[in-house]
Amino acid sequence: MTASSLLGEIDGVGRDRKRGGYSRHAFDGPEHDLREWFVERALGLGLDVETDRNGNIWAWWGPPGRNAVVTGSHLDSVPGGGAFDGPLGVVSALAAVEALQAKGFRSRRPLAVVVFAEEEGGRFGVPCLGSRLLTGTIDADKARGLRDADGVTFAEAAAKAGVDPARIGPDTERLDRIGQFLELHVEQGRGLIDLGAPVAVGSTVIAHGRWRFSFAGQGNHAGATLLADRADPMLPAAATVTAVRRLAAKVPDARATVGRLVPTPGGTNVIASTVDLWLDARVPGEGTPGLVAEISRAASEAAAAEGCRVAVTRESYSDDVVFDDGLRRDLGEWLGGPPELPTGAGHDAAILAGFVPAGMLYVRNPTGISHSPEEFAEAEDVEAGATALATVLERLAQ
Repeated sequence: MTASSLLGEIDGVGRDRKRGGYSRHAFDGPEHDLREWFVERALGLGLDVETDRNGNIWAWWGPPGRNAVVTGSHLDSVPGGGAFDGPLGVVSALAAVEALQAKGFRSRRPLAVVVFAEEEGGRFGVPCLGSRLLTGTIDADKARGLRDADGVTFAEAAAKAGVDPARIGPDTERLDRIGQFLELHVEQGRGLIDLGAPVAVGSTVIAHGRWRFSFAGQGNHAGATLLADRADPMLPAAATVTAVRRLAAKVPDARATVGRLVPTPGGTNVIASTVDLWLDARVPGEGTPGLVAEISRAASEAAAAEGCRVAVTRESYSDDVVFDDGLRRDLGEWLGGPPELPTGAGHDAAILAGFVPAGMLYVRNPTGISHSPEEFAEAEDVEAGATALATVLERLAQ
């Protein structure tokens, strides 16, 4: 089996007829189907499969043990996401294992393929939730209490999926098994198309986080309430959206986005009583908190001018990540000197990098577009990535 053929097997799972692309979220129907598909495929390769206390799936080639070589990614998506973000790393890992088996390779180290839960945060709002829980970088009680748009908690969804909510949290024993972690991912920019290379080695991940701005005003009748009598939270919310672009433009290499805004009650002829919006902010180095502070001040001023209130809550944050120097050098040597690329996108590998030697491989995306149905990779580049991954796993595990 090839990585491309495996992607073809899951092509119809979770298609979003409204948004286009795919909507596959933690423990929902499509993601459940993909998890079952992964287990079936892994068992077919003779791997031993287990689900950990946080809903992450591990498929072991040989007995589990310490100093393991681990690779993998995720199967969930953003709302209306592309076909490659997440699944490409999973299918490439399966294809790489099969290729090594076919050539008679025998690993001297434990080797595992992992599927992390809720990497995108598309259902419960916190990205890389499975790897954060594994490493203890999010409080377990906070994670259990996270709610989706329908009010379902992460604990409730986990329990329905067969994961005991009481056991969610840091998993030191499992984390200590990882000797090195490598994640393959579709490129989420257009660096490689400009460099003329199919595969790159990851170098750094920009500091990033998510914040929730909750504006509160007075719900009222759209026709019977004079403009002078209103406390409309939509106005400071709108002012904040424009402030995000204005203030971020003043900070070198900053990226700041409002991709979601939810008014309550949401009626066409109703002045909203509350408006929630979510800010995604990413600035290299230590600049992200400062930018968010400026945006928060602008939001507070806009809220006060309209007679409203605003509360700002940090939902997640990760500092700059530099991937392991030794592993990065080895990857470059073994793969014949591919380019190194930084990224502004977050990954489970970046969470693990604070605890174990971690690295990344990127596969060329000619569109430069990601988190969108237009995300793409040519079949030959997909196979080049899987071949590169097999090469690296063989060198690491021999």
